[in-house]
Amino acid sequence: MAGNKTTANAASVSAFLAKIRDPALRRDCDTIIAMLKSVSGLPPVMWGSAIIGFGSRHYVYESGREGDTMIVGFSPRKQALTLYLAGGLAPLAKELAALGKHTTGKGCLYIKSLDDVDTGVLKKILTKSYNSVR
Repeated sequence: MAGNKTTANAASVSAFLAKIRDPALRRDCDTIIAMLKSVSGLPPVMWGSAIIGFGSRHYVYESGREGDTMIVGFSPRKQALTLYLAGGLAPLAKELAALGKHTTGKGCLYIKSLDDVDTGVLKKILTKSYNSVR
């Protein structure tokens, strides 16, 4: 069975962020990092080449596949900021309804800009997601 492609590594979060040319996107990344540091009490760690994660957890699927993944994290993708949330989105329905402009995918929250959302609600979402698997 193949291992996870996205694993924690020693790459520099600062060096990764320094490559972001768009000042608004960089500001959003700095804000999300500050939120996630506050929520987790942990430093950011690179997972793969483009995801910044906080914490780690071991999982085992019914199929027997297992591995380690971050508890919460994000990536500044070209289309949107992608936030990876543990515990699924269903428990976050109330908060997501109050968040502002966003879309979702399986376990992911997509935000084009933090200017489009209520950052207080976003912090509640990140806290609830992190605490659901901590």
